[in-house]
Amino acid sequence: MPIPIYSYEQYRQTSRGTTNPVSNEKIRAQVLEIINKVRKNGDRALFEYTEQFDGAVLDQLQISVAELQTAHQQVENGLLTVMHQAADQIEKFHRRQLRDEWWEENSGLLVGQRYLPLQAVGAYVPGGTAAYPSSVLMTVIPAKVAGVEEIIVCTPPDINGQVNPLTLAAAYEAGATAVYRIGGAQAIAAMAYGTETVPQVQKIVGPGNMYVTLAKKEVYGQVGIDMLAGPSEIVIVADDQAKPSFIAADLLSQAEHDPLSKPILISTSEALANLVLQEIEKQLLNLPRREIARTSLANQGAIILVATLEDVWPLVNDLAPEHLELQINEAWRYLDQVTSAGAVFIGSHTPEALGDYWAGTNHVLPTGQAARYASALGTDDFIRRSQVIFCREETLQLSATKIAALARAEGLEAHARSVLIRGKSDESELQD
Repeated sequence: MPIPIYSYEQYRQTSRGTTNPVSNEKIRAQVLEIINKVRKNGDRALFEYTEQFDGAVLDQLQISVAELQTAHQQVENGLLTVMHQAADQIEKFHRRQLRDEWWEENSGLLVGQRYLPLQAVGAYVPGGTAAYPSSVLMTVIPAKVAGVEEIIVCTPPDINGQVNPLTLAAAYEAGATAVYRIGGAQAIAAMAYGTETVPQVQKIVGPGNMYVTLAKKEVYGQVGIDMLAGPSEIVIVADDQAKPSFIAADLLSQAEHDPLSKPILISTSEALANLVLQEIEKQLLNLPRREIARTSLANQGAIILVATLEDVWPLVNDLAPEHLELQINEAWRYLDQVTSAGAVFIGSHTPEALGDYWAGTNHVLPTGQAARYASALGTDDFIRRSQVIFCREETLQLSATKIAALARAEGLEAHARSVLIRGKSDESELQD
């Protein structure tokens, strides 16, 4: 059996889903050493770590504009057209997220809020032996839409010091201002503190392995970060009318990411669960990454059986999954029951991969139950809110004694006096 079946009580008693993806002290110690060395030695440390971890001996870190253009031209025209269309979808979706500044005046007190883009951000894109152009589009385009002027990308090279042309083409397509062949914790350190070649940024976004995630955790405060991303997750809610082949395919789509990925099915039908198990075995036979998927299913996956759909929603909100698929009749009817999920995919013809590549929604999503308080990456992640206050003299005088009363209640006399002094001609009255 590739994936075990539980009741929810049994599932909660297992260790599945309880591992903290950012609590490995041994790796944390290594990450701290890397960060400190990059801060101290700059580019020299980056060259050394690239040779040590990626096996590549580099003579330069930045990828030239000419290289980006060449990579863009090398991509097959049909695929380039698809990439351009996907980028357009992402841009349209994220433009809907933009906010307008606002102002409100009431009896001489004017307040308002401005939205200011960050000046420089860094996007980390996993790489090395694989290419993730979609991650480039998902991190760079929202920053560009938000108005960020400097958007750099760091991605690890292969053993020859090269970056996959698809990744470079996506960076060119999305409008990244610079791309660097640097990976791992050393890339995060470089973007957080700056080196001779890599500029310091204000915020770092994008997924990565444990080293990248722990590095982001360590540099937070020096720079902003989007989230601490753990292994990918999917929860599929299905009734007895769902198609077992669809469910199996979608569970495998997450399982193939990583042995630590969490594919979970919640169903009211034991018969469906057994059919899904059969489909998984069938589809695993010719899946290129079947060993990764099989490990994920066996060690992290679960099928959870419940009596009714009403029993589902407390479970879903407790799991707070990165991806939630509703393959049930009248799925829209239950959407309001979902309060904690990174992205919700409604209906049997809305696979999670649609959100990964095509819908325009962002696939950088909270994991590890963080959907209880966090959201998908979006334009808000690249914007600061700045409050503005203006007060007329007569308006302040009308409110001065009230403000002073609140300040004195907190024991902050200087706060009280700073207001009262503007309405008193005799400073001796400030103690009144």
